[in-house]
Amino acid sequence: MSTLWIERNRKPAAATLAEAGPAPRQGQNWHTTTFRWLTAYAVIFSLGFMVLLGLIQYSVTGAMEREADSGLRWQLRYFDSRDDADLPRAIASRATHGGGLFHSHYGLFAANGRHLAGDLDEAPRLRRYDHVDQAHESATGQTMTQRVGTVRRELRAMGEIRPDGNVLIVARTLDDVRRVHAELVKALVAGGIVCLSASVLGGLLIGLRQVRRVAAMRKATAAIAAGDLSLRLPVKGFDEIDMLAQLVNRMLDEVERLMTEVKFAADGIAHDLRTPLTRLRFSLANAKAEADRLKAGEVASLLWGARDEVDALIARFTAMLRIAQLGTRQRRAAFTYVDLAPLIHDLCELYRPLAEDKRVQIHTSIAPVETVWADRELLFEAFSNLLDNAVKFSPDDGHVHVCLELEEAGARLRIFDNGPGIPEAERNLVLNHFYRSRHTAHVSGSGLGLGIVSAIVRLHDFRLSLGGSEQGAIVCVECWPHEPDAG
Repeated sequence: MSTLWIERNRKPAAATLAEAGPAPRQGQNWHTTTFRWLTAYAVIFSLGFMVLLGLIQYSVTGAMEREADSGLRWQLRYFDSRDDADLPRAIASRATHGGGLFHSHYGLFAANGRHLAGDLDEAPRLRRYDHVDQAHESATGQTMTQRVGTVRRELRAMGEIRPDGNVLIVARTLDDVRRVHAELVKALVAGGIVCLSASVLGGLLIGLRQVRRVAAMRKATAAIAAGDLSLRLPVKGFDEIDMLAQLVNRMLDEVERLMTEVKFAADGIAHDLRTPLTRLRFSLANAKAEADRLKAGEVASLLWGARDEVDALIARFTAMLRIAQLGTRQRRAAFTYVDLAPLIHDLCELYRPLAEDKRVQIHTSIAPVETVWADRELLFEAFSNLLDNAVKFSPDDGHVHVCLELEEAGARLRIFDNGPGIPEAERNLVLNHFYRSRHTAHVSGSGLGLGIVSAIVRLHDFRLSLGGSEQGAIVCVECWPHEPDAG
């Protein structure tokens, strides 16, 4: 029934691809979010590089100008040690022997601006002039363009007023500063172009890789939407896209599991309920046909048998509907903080009379544990099924142990008995619906109890594990605490 419904409602692959939207053409790859972010990055990188270049230019130029000012202050102190009468000869000596080495220039001018000595023919207009008796520690040079001989040069100059009223100018060319600055700019521009080109190329390669990954995921998604629930999104690393793909794959695992359970439930209804329905039909037919010739007691016996079959049928329907209900997350609305210790105590007290009828002893070890975020009724139902199975499958004069322990990660419930146990090969199978182990086929039951337990444990995000040996079964439920859901 479920398979027929899926086939009738499955859309053709072409229709699914059409609903998903047109596939990106080769020329549209540059309109992706990756390329837009890459373009924004290139613009930001260029602006940042221009700001960096300006800062470096300002820093280097300032440093070299401060170095030039230090040399100019040293030369002012040198000339301060000379008398006014000896100053023209000292200037000529410095210009002849040291001026070319240090790119220095000098000028001595009268108060009216008349040239007296030095290779500076014109007196520059400076904002500040020191005096001979000053230490020149706070003197700052001034950058200007001045004619030196027949050539106009960019100079860094300082001046002082001599005791006789003349003005001494010492200057240094900034040609070396400008050369260093020009080489630095060329290196920075060339390096910036190389870095930007490499960044853009790397970004394009990464963008193309992301486009290919998205295209592969889109292809897988279209196939899944077409009905192939066995496919999963490709995961190749640990970035954001892979984290999203892993989350989607987990969702697909849950969807596939739910679809499989729906199909399995429908197939189970069609297959497993055929026999009780047939028995019910024949029982009722026999009751009607022989009602006249049989005694009332025998008719009642047939009707009681028919009623038992109907009860078994209703129980199976109820269990399957219960599992289907627990497969959804809507039951989380009734969650609250649950103290497991009193719950386990009440459960054991409830089952002691049933265990005494079979001469089975229930031993308990209940430790105080942390509260868990859960549905108390559902946990009671799940633990009841586990304890009921332990009592049911234990032999006469058997023993059932119920242990609630506090582990580092939270509470853990263990229930073990000395019954026939669960073979290791069947421990995963017994969690499926309607499965009955060959060791317990003689015991009455529908095979849905552990299925309900598994659904409840999965709803609470707990962990159910089965163990033991031929001397008994061990069922462990790890009730790790969880925070309340925001929904």
